[in-house]
Amino acid sequence: MISFRQKGDFSKLTGYLEKVKDAVKLGDLNRFGREGVKALSSATPKDTGLTADSWYYEIERTNNSVTISFKNSNIHNGVPIAIILQYGHGTRNGGYVEGIDYINPAIKPLFEKIANDAWEEVTKV
Repeated sequence: MISFRQKGDFSKLTGYLEKVKDAVKLGDLNRFGREGVKALSSATPKDTGLTADSWYYEIERTNNSVTISFKNSNIHNGVPIAIILQYGHGTRNGGYVEGIDYINPAIKPLFEKIANDAWEEVTKV
């Protein structure tokens, strides 16, 4: 049989977590959003440039989380062009156009930067 006993409360942990939850500031997220849009735009394969120019970001804040989403508004006949460039697509005559992994390499350095900045904020609290 395993048992454990705990005395006291979690007030120090709770206080710490309250400070940490606001570590990543909204201004930082806007900066990261602009950087992400710039990175995605410059990495997007260009024919007309419409897809590259159609990147934008949204920030959603709830009680428990903050989400930054990168989106692309270039949709043709219901098909998101940025996605078919990334993953490939079939053609009308039965062929296939292979995708180009341009999103992941473009956005990975930004995600690492966000994680590092958040870690710095959390550890200095």
